[in-house]
Amino acid sequence: MTDQTGTAAAAPKGADEITRPGGPEPSGRWRTAAEEVADVLAAAGIRHCYTVPGESFLELSDAVEQHEDIRLVSTRHENGAAFMAEAEAKLTGVPAVAAATRGPGAANLAVGVHTARQDSTPMVVFLGQVTSDCLGREAFQEVDLTAFYAPITKWATTVTRADRLAEITAQALRVATTGRPGPVAVAVPGDLFGQRVPPEPKLPGTEPPRPPLGEDERDRLAEWLVTAQRPVIVAGGGTRNAREELVACAERYNVGVYTSWRRQDVFPNDHPLYLGHLGLGCPESVLRTLEEADAVLVVGSRLSEITSQTYRLPTAAGPGPDSPVAQIDIDPAQIGAVTGVWLGAAADARRALDSLAALPVATPDRDYGEAHHAWERTATAPADAATHPGGLMHPWAVVEAMRKALPDDTVITNDAGNFAAFLHRGWTYRHPRTQLAPTSGAMGYAVPAAVAAKLAAPNRTVVAAVGDGGVLMTGQELETAVRLELPLTVIVFQNGLYGTIAMHQARELGRRAGTDISGPLDLASYARGLGALGATATNPVELADALDAALSAELPMLIDVRTDPEIISPEATMTSLLHASDHR
Repeated sequence: MTDQTGTAAAAPKGADEITRPGGPEPSGRWRTAAEEVADVLAAAGIRHCYTVPGESFLELSDAVEQHEDIRLVSTRHENGAAFMAEAEAKLTGVPAVAAATRGPGAANLAVGVHTARQDSTPMVVFLGQVTSDCLGREAFQEVDLTAFYAPITKWATTVTRADRLAEITAQALRVATTGRPGPVAVAVPGDLFGQRVPPEPKLPGTEPPRPPLGEDERDRLAEWLVTAQRPVIVAGGGTRNAREELVACAERYNVGVYTSWRRQDVFPNDHPLYLGHLGLGCPESVLRTLEEADAVLVVGSRLSEITSQTYRLPTAAGPGPDSPVAQIDIDPAQIGAVTGVWLGAAADARRALDSLAALPVATPDRDYGEAHHAWERTATAPADAATHPGGLMHPWAVVEAMRKALPDDTVITNDAGNFAAFLHRGWTYRHPRTQLAPTSGAMGYAVPAAVAAKLAAPNRTVVAAVGDGGVLMTGQELETAVRLELPLTVIVFQNGLYGTIAMHQARELGRRAGTDISGPLDLASYARGLGALGATATNPVELADALDAALSAELPMLIDVRTDPEIISPEATMTSLLHASDHR
């Protein structure tokens, strides 16, 4: 969805006089367009704007800095700024703002914006553009920002009139939060933010509609769940605000629950009806109950490639009464988009689950004990993990140390990489809003996300889990954490590899290319050089001591854990993959 907002509109009488910065003001109430924007953002509950300052939005940075209800957060890279905005919005449910300048700034920001798109995270992005008189001339750093951002946002627009900017900001907030949430990009020529504009009339509200589940749909779904022999629920990010209702619905109908890719915190993992996480490399023992299900209720999930196990599950021959799948989603475009459904309902997940749970049905007698235990077995470290030889730690032992040291309600941010497979298996998400992880698989997410999480929830324990590849992409945001006095913890699984690609190469090609990275690096010294604390761990005792120090520290702390590159996944070693490839 793209446009060029205001392009065809006529200029108001006297525009050259009344909108020029410092020009005559018929009323003392006239302020800059940037100040009007800051008021709109604050009224919507936005509390942070993440940015690398740029010359094309000077007045916006100033207006945010001066606003009593919004904090301007200056980051070390636009990629970090975008990840921070995405993480805060995911944690709080309220959009955050990222701002970048034209050309290079916008390009650097794009990875985090794409992450917000794939994760269905509401975000408003302001992109400073070249000045109005230079547009279309390939001026310094000029890029067609509307065209650039259109594929990775819900809506991208270029504003060409200062007196429309507050209105478009309100519209951007509505688009970002209505239906399937997502990012919106607003490009603004650099000369507009400072122009003085008349007071904006009362703007439309930003509270998105929350459609209920229809009574007929509710009754049909209830009968279906009661009469099915082996029903399951697949719960996605759309249930993030409906955890209690999801639990109540699962218990009312005695239905087992899977969580979608990197949405493990939407349902308590220690609940007896929890069946597991539909992630990468999901074990067959965990998938079996889904494969054998005769009724699959998908709630708030777009059934991504990873969640659906490469669009294989849930199985449905096609739409119609014979399909075992029903889907509830706030976005009608997601219903039936991946698999055929016998019933699709465009409804808010919280309201839908609440209405289903409230029905006085007779709870069916079903036993999901073995299915839950199947998941528990995959979440248990092997017996020899803690005594792994060779002066390097087994990745399972790192997760076990985290489980022993960290509070249950710790906010865990994690990066892309094979180390995350051990975290997804081994960490038990018992509390809501404790997992911040990119379904887009973007490297460099964890450290900036931890900064945003600690800003948004300063009383929570926040831990970033990251590989040595990802930490050197955005690890410089530790300086941001130091500057903002945020005591968070970064745990680096350092194995000297781009591990995920190394695994694929070994399995598919029988050799590796370009995946060895320098190591071991002294990442603890790197952290200290940025003003943070640093420690190195090569065994469980050293790691336990470092975690204890980190939890009591008043500064951010990085723990450099040396892990064995041979242990490449929970199921395989590097040697076994190379050997299997040799014999294919």
